Amino acid sequence: MKLSIVIPCYNEQHTIASLVAAVNAAPYPDKEIIIVDDCSRDGTHAELEKLKDQVSQIVYHKVNQGKGAALRTGFQHATGDVVIIQDADLEYDPNEYALLVEPIAQGKADVVFGSRFLGGAPHRVLYFWHRVGNGVLTLLSNMFTNLNLTDMETCYKVFKREIIQAIPIEENRFGFEPEITAKLARRNLHIFEVGISYY
Repeated sequence: MKLSIVIPCYNEQHTIASLVAAVNAAPYPDKEIIIVDDCSRDGTHAELEKLKDQVSQIVYHKVNQGKGAALRTGFQHATGDVVIIQDADLEYDPNEYALLVEPIAQGKADVVFGSRFLGGAPHRVLYFWHRVGNGVLTLLSNMFTNLNLTDMETCYKVFKREIIQAIPIEENRFGFEPEITAKLARRNLHIFEVGISYY
């Protein structure tokens, strides 16, 4: 299955080259990399210009619109069978792509959420109030969607391409997370969670 990796980025001049190298080195055989620069104000644009030969597409927003808008743009450009969101800050490990895609490849899932709170994978200890905030947001999301996710705010979300491209995304900023979760829940899809590492 071809994997489309959508990377929204904003002011990531210090991490974007390392992230692209890590994604390219990830042991997933068939992938395309789509970066959406959300009008960065630092040197990200210059760094991306150096990386043009290492990625499939770079899309530049002319004005800053937010993570949700950057993802919406990236999803529109995806051509793979499966689409995954990859943040540009090096906190998530591209070596886990095959693990995350596996439930979809086996025909068991339509969507996979990577959870920082499942399983025995190594992970960075989060700040107490960060964990509490995430827990409250996930709990509220679960109450409204009737799901039992452990990590609604996770970066790693994996979708069959036809599903994510068929869902209208209205939130331009970080409201994308609860919006997409609610819209997926309403479609009665097979949603899985997979434990991931977090650095």
